[in-house]
Amino acid sequence: MMLQQHFSLKKYNSFGIDVTAKYFAAFDSVTTLQAALEAYSNNILVLGGGSNILFTQHFDGLVLKNEIAGIERVKEDDDFVWVKAGAGVSWHAFVLYCIAHGLAGVENLSLIPGSVGASPMQNIGAYGVEIKDVFESLEAYHLHDKTMVTFNNAACAFGYRESVFKNKYKHQFVITTVTYRLRKQPIFNTSYGAIETALQTMGVTTLSIKAISDAVIGIRKSKLPDPQVIGNAGSFFKNPTVPTAQFESLKTTFPAIVGYKVDDQQTKLAAGWLIEQCGFKGYREGDAGCHAQQALVLVNYGHADGNAILQLSEKIIESVAQKFGVMLQREVNIV
Repeated sequence: MMLQQHFSLKKYNSFGIDVTAKYFAAFDSVTTLQAALEAYSNNILVLGGGSNILFTQHFDGLVLKNEIAGIERVKEDDDFVWVKAGAGVSWHAFVLYCIAHGLAGVENLSLIPGSVGASPMQNIGAYGVEIKDVFESLEAYHLHDKTMVTFNNAACAFGYRESVFKNKYKHQFVITTVTYRLRKQPIFNTSYGAIETALQTMGVTTLSIKAISDAVIGIRKSKLPDPQVIGNAGSFFKNPTVPTAQFESLKTTFPAIVGYKVDDQQTKLAAGWLIEQCGFKGYREGDAGCHAQQALVLVNYGHADGNAILQLSEKIIESVAQKFGVMLQREVNIV
């Protein structure tokens, strides 16, 4: 396989950061992946949709673009259908496939940018649903052993926007396919108030997975900038979890603080609210900024480099820590 040299990655990351890769190749099968790795295997970075990454420098190695396609039903019983998708499939395209075929479980995850392969890596989630709720298994190629390995739900060790692929096995595997278990009869999740409000505004009287999907799409479009218009990676920070006692203490000082009970001991805070209270909503330094509609989203207004956005994120982390005593963690991967 011929590798492309000094390849611009500007169109391959949703922040639109103008950096280059020493080498670049796209692969659409395990065979073409192996061919690329035979040509170069020293320093590897695998890209899916490029929607959860911030480049702060040129990449001195091989960037591999995952373009493994295909969606197929592999098994079903009275209650569920198991669907396998190539890791290079657009996540939203997969959601739309499920909705078109009456398969429930991912409708709350509509319009999340990125690829199928990134979904278990990040344990993506929104509006009360996470990938771990529908995930069955995945197949992945081990870069060092040159073997295919299957991971079930437990083996992925899913956490909040976490999995073994972001920690223990970081940079060791290339996910090739993901299989999901989807319901024939939906169990609707409208627990987030924004969905209920959107459904009412839409005049929905009969609930369906398509109605929920449409509601989620409407909400996301109203709050989140389109990466094709303004460079961004969606939510830049995780919502922090703190001991409930700490939350109650914060509430005495900040009565309007937003929190969601995780269990008897922990409460999840809304990072966007914390950032907004520190004055960063709509904040801008050159072309690096914090979106005017959603403080959780850092944006590139045109020509910001990755370091400018990284420095802004550090300023936000420091400000939130000083005001609330809470440390924010980045959800976006820094390269």
